[in-house]
Amino acid sequence: MSQQLHASVLGSGKPLVILHGFLGMSDNWKTLGNQYAENGFQVHLVDQRNHGRSFHSEAFNYDILAKDIKDYLEQNNIEKASILGHSMGGKTAMQFACDYPELTEKLIVADIAPKYYPPHHQYILNGLSSLDLSQIQSRTQADKELSNHISEVGIRQFLLKNLYWIKKGSLAFRFNLPVLKEKMEEIGENISTTASFEGPTLFLKGDASEYISSNDIEVIHCHFPKAQIETIDKAGHWLHAENPKQFFEKSLKFMNS
Repeated sequence: MSQQLHASVLGSGKPLVILHGFLGMSDNWKTLGNQYAENGFQVHLVDQRNHGRSFHSEAFNYDILAKDIKDYLEQNNIEKASILGHSMGGKTAMQFACDYPELTEKLIVADIAPKYYPPHHQYILNGLSSLDLSQIQSRTQADKELSNHISEVGIRQFLLKNLYWIKKGSLAFRFNLPVLKEKMEEIGENISTTASFEGPTLFLKGDASEYISSNDIEVIHCHFPKAQIETIDKAGHWLHAENPKQFFEKSLKFMNS
């Protein structure tokens, strides 16, 4: 029996599954999720394995993450869904659409291309690993310690959302840090080279992000022949947080088209 992913379900209507990025969780998408729910979608904010409140596992690659979503749809009697994924979640979404086109209504990929990315989160993982949670009594203290490794306030805030009280006086991270550290290469991996999805697809890229370059357009169309590629203004890799209004408008227009 496959384990069930944790998810929050908002609204009713056409099923939309939203997949967070590396070291993120479903809560990161709550604001946008509510907006989609108010516009005729049943939104499933999913925690991927080794993230959020979902189960921890040694097995971790995009084929497995995609199958987790297939299992989730079956467990919830969903015949077909649109899939929106950011960064690592975008890779899962791409792999899912290619592996299970019959389950995929529309595909939206936020700021990631179907290509290999060399590991570039090492300083973040090192910073997180340096925290001795048995000695840390508050988020403020954790933030202060983490700032020795990670100078960007926004990144620290994003990471520290994962802290929770496992019991009184004892903090822990929701993500499975040991496995994610070990699987660094997997996170940068490409979707399988022969994979393709013929259905409606939208790639959204941040105008200040380097994750999707003009060189990637050809490979995107190779895997996703119907792909539209649009730019979100005044946004980097966290485009949905940096310009949520435009992200929402462009994604909703595509899903309703």
